[in-house]
Amino acid sequence: MACVYLLELKFMKSNLLLKSAIGLTFAVSLFSCDSVPTSTAAVAASVDTTKNPEAVADQPTPEPAAVTLDTVLYNQQMTHMVNGDSSGKWPVKTAYPLPGAILPFKRIIAYYGNLYSTRMGILGELPPKQMIDRLKVEIKNWEAADPATPVQPALHYICVTAQGSPGAAGKYRLRMPFKQIDSVLNIAKMIDAIVFLDIQVGLGSLQEEIPELEKYLAMPNVHLGIDPEFSMKGGQAPGKVIGSFDAADINYATDYLAKLVKKYNLPPKVLVVHRFTRPMVKNYQQIITRPETQIVMHMDGWGAPARKIGTYKHFIYTEPIEFTGFKIFYKNDLKETPSRLLTAEELMKLKPRPLYIQYQ
Repeated sequence: MACVYLLELKFMKSNLLLKSAIGLTFAVSLFSCDSVPTSTAAVAASVDTTKNPEAVADQPTPEPAAVTLDTVLYNQQMTHMVNGDSSGKWPVKTAYPLPGAILPFKRIIAYYGNLYSTRMGILGELPPKQMIDRLKVEIKNWEAADPATPVQPALHYICVTAQGSPGAAGKYRLRMPFKQIDSVLNIAKMIDAIVFLDIQVGLGSLQEEIPELEKYLAMPNVHLGIDPEFSMKGGQAPGKVIGSFDAADINYATDYLAKLVKKYNLPPKVLVVHRFTRPMVKNYQQIITRPETQIVMHMDGWGAPARKIGTYKHFIYTEPIEFTGFKIFYKNDLKETPSRLLTAEELMKLKPRPLYIQYQ
């Protein structure tokens, strides 16, 4: 029986060895049995356009074959991520990422929360210096568990929070003041971290909320998170039922981000989508991947280790989009018996290995 459970509502170059005596030796090509992707255009042309009709729409005419360092590293890291899985589901064939992409070249280790609340996550629970010191410990743990994948620190800030009452706008959501986002950006500088702005829309929509954050999303170090749990399409108050996003919602978000990448000449944007049940993300086959964006489907459930791993296998692994994430709850994961926190070494055994790890 599939594991389904509720979250508690809280208001408020790794070294790359190139063999060059005669040419480059490749252990594996992710896109062809006997050839390696040779350029952005060539890789894009190999995409399964039945699933993703827009993936090659803007790609230039294929260039002469020229294997690049990024292509080799990309193939190595994608193979490393797949972790021996032979199902054919992973890795997902998507458009080759634009220059400056974080994934799959690095693993993002993020601290999550809200500065107004000590209950919504570690980001708001501890003073900045203490919080950063603790994040550094987790980074070292991951560097030890997976030396092949460098770590990118991150702060994941809930800038629009679901509420139990309708508020002035009647949307059951509260927008944080920009000065709080500015504070998170300043804290992030302490550890050269990127920042995620997370949205819980309540009875609102991504179309209403994302444009409000454009001045921040236009920054190269700011990315986006969206939470289907608190997208109440049936009109209920948040927390009464688990909400959902459709593929159309996710496609809107990536399209908006892609346009910003093009407009401001930015590196690709990462979009984190929280998920711990199948109905939270509807029509996943219709989700469009783009070279300007990188979608992380993030296992956001809490509980005992077996429950969490089961959720990952049932709802993340079986519906592949692009990359995966996994959340560790410092407190909620200890509420069930047997209670303990999963380690980096244990998460490295998952198929595929998650490239976004969030601590709350």
